[in-house]
Amino acid sequence: MNVIVVTGMPGAGKEEFVQVARSLGYDVVRMGDVVRAEAKKQGITGTDKGIGGFADQERRLHGFDVWAKRSALYVRGERTIIDGSRGLDELEVFRQAFGDGVLLVAIHSSPESRYPRLKKRGRPDAPADWTEFVARDKRELGWGLGNLIAMADVMLLNDGEMERFKARVGTFLTGLG
Repeated sequence: MNVIVVTGMPGAGKEEFVQVARSLGYDVVRMGDVVRAEAKKQGITGTDKGIGGFADQERRLHGFDVWAKRSALYVRGERTIIDGSRGLDELEVFRQAFGDGVLLVAIHSSPESRYPRLKKRGRPDAPADWTEFVARDKRELGWGLGNLIAMADVMLLNDGEMERFKARVGTFLTGLG
């Protein structure tokens, strides 16, 4: 089994990585979709505060690996991307579940690049302003995201044109075989 866990700060380019992977035949499990689906079942609003607060509360109640445990249940294919891991505890869940075939890939992009991307997406959880953006980053880093990024097997930089980044992702994934 070949499982690639993708991580990075919000707006770094994980979605673009996923799009390229899907075009190459990878299955995709989005941890954020698992969180949003569970939040919806519980009647939580789709705002960043609502969903982010819910995700944080679930981590505090059930352990920081709760979303990884819930997401791992959706991995079915031989080649799967798990998008959105936030901490080392989550990575450990995936490595225990899927063995040595787990590769951790971090996508990096500057805050100055990420902020306008998040605003442009138009999702309900987009930051309203720079202060909200910084608060979201702090919350994500509080979950251990920075440690996870630091432990990546592969780091892909998304620092310029999106098409160039997508080409870099395609070359990387194709090289995995």
